[in-house]
Amino acid sequence: VQLQASGGGLVQTGDSLRLSCAASGRAFGLYVAGWFRQAPGKEREFVSGISWNRAWIEYADSVKGRFTISRDNVKNTVYLQMNNLKPEDTAVYYCAAGPQSPEEFTALATQSPDFVTWGQGTQVTVSS
Repeated sequence: VQLQASGGGLVQTGDSLRLSCAASGRAFGLYVAGWFRQAPGKEREFVSGISWNRAWIEYADSVKGRFTISRDNVKNTVYLQMNNLKPEDTAVYYCAAGPQSPEEFTALATQSPDFVTWGQGTQVTVSS
C-alpha cells in the first residue's frame, strides 16, 4: 500500500479545507486509516482515525466537532473535512494506514511509526 496526501493550503481562521489520502493497493480497503499532524517544534500527534468498515471512528479532543473523517473504499481514499480552522491547526498533516486493530494502529503510529504506512505530508496553514 502506498499513500498520497493532498488538499492542504493557506487559509484564514474559520475557513474549511478537505484533505484527501489516495491509496494504491487492494489491501487498503481492509486497513485502518488515520490522519496525524506535526506542528513546528512539536511531536507528531493523532488527529483522527477510521476503521475499514467505519465501525471505529475517533478524533482528538482538539478537533472534535470541527473535523470529520470519512473513507471511500471503492476509490481507495480517506478524507479529512476540516471546518472552522484555527491557527493552532497549522501543521503538516500526514495520512497513515495499517492492517492492525484501531488500538494497535494508533499506538504504533505514535510510538513505532515504522510499523505503519505513511503518505507524504501536506501543509495546512491557518492565518489569524
